Amino acid sequence: MKKIYLSSPTIHGEERQFVNEAFEKNWIAPVGFNIDNFEKEIAEYINATSPSEFFPIALDSGTASLHLAYKLAGIKKGTPVFVSDSTYCATVFPITYEGGVPIFIDSERDSWNMDPAALELAFERHPEVKHVSVVHLFGTAAKMDEITEICDRHGAVLIEDAAEALGSFYHGRHCGTFGKYNVISFNGNKIITSSSGGMLLTPDKESHDLAMKYATQSREPVIWFEHHDIGYNYRLSNVCAGIGRGQLLHLEEHRQAKKHIYETYRAGFADLPVTMNPVPEGCDPNYWLSCMLIDRGAGVLPMTVLDAMKEKANAEGRPIWKPMSLQKVYEGSKLVTVEDYPVGYDLFDRGLCLPSDIKMTEEDLSLIIGAVRSCFGKKSVTIH
Repeated sequence: MKKIYLSSPTIHGEERQFVNEAFEKNWIAPVGFNIDNFEKEIAEYINATSPSEFFPIALDSGTASLHLAYKLAGIKKGTPVFVSDSTYCATVFPITYEGGVPIFIDSERDSWNMDPAALELAFERHPEVKHVSVVHLFGTAAKMDEITEICDRHGAVLIEDAAEALGSFYHGRHCGTFGKYNVISFNGNKIITSSSGGMLLTPDKESHDLAMKYATQSREPVIWFEHHDIGYNYRLSNVCAGIGRGQLLHLEEHRQAKKHIYETYRAGFADLPVTMNPVPEGCDPNYWLSCMLIDRGAGVLPMTVLDAMKEKANAEGRPIWKPMSLQKVYEGSKLVTVEDYPVGYDLFDRGLCLPSDIKMTEEDLSLIIGAVRSCFGKKSVTIH
């Protein structure tokens, strides 16, 4: 039985054309026409729905992009930062790289993202905080109208981690355009990929140039190697940028395929004591990962479902992201929640990510749905 992956790359053909051109012209270093054009094409896509213009820099990972975003935002040793608790570690680790102190903000149920009520409470408790980092989990937008209003009122710089949300929109505006500094990812599991890679979106030419300096080891503009600041080797390669350019041509196709997967699962689980990851009003997600939350009292654990999918369909899933405040590395950190039991903890207790690979066939989806239904004592259903 073939293996069904959680979310693997889907390659078409244009990627090879751009990569071949890089080889033919001997531009395989972290400079070249593919990088220049990839940045230009992302800017055209992102800026099309934004009231402001953003200046992108192609970097070798989303994590590197977040690191430079935090540097540009002024985070340094001892700087407290409000950050989403339910997220992958890449959102938080770069805060720690700079010596910042993360203060975690719980999720809300409408979107599974940062709770605006918890953020407001956090500012009441810690009015000195001037930095907020918000994540769009699994490609679903956070409530950015409320979050940006709160940040503006408290004079806080907003950093937007849209690593999972390329192609997602909030009230018609692209995710990754609400913060002062914004990040998207092209990791191998994302909706489009450049093998590895990410993009930092800066608000002006001055911050763009400073980020570019940091990303190229802080070299001064002289003929010899001169360094006045600590820098990093963070630029994306011209070869990987070629892959990204080819992938970008198929972004809308990938979005629609991801949405079909989500809708198929929702129909297949309609009579089960489960819910899918929510789509709040005003959000047009990219449906990067389809997720499932098991009702309390259903008597079925996420690991039971994951094991059944693996055994019956050879399908890969995983638990929902473990909140960062529960991670050993951040033991003793502060978490702000308005609930008796944090929402993010509850999502981790009862949730799982379903196979969301757009190369899945209808037969693959039927196998997975049948495996999940078997955990609840239900027969398979016909998928149309």
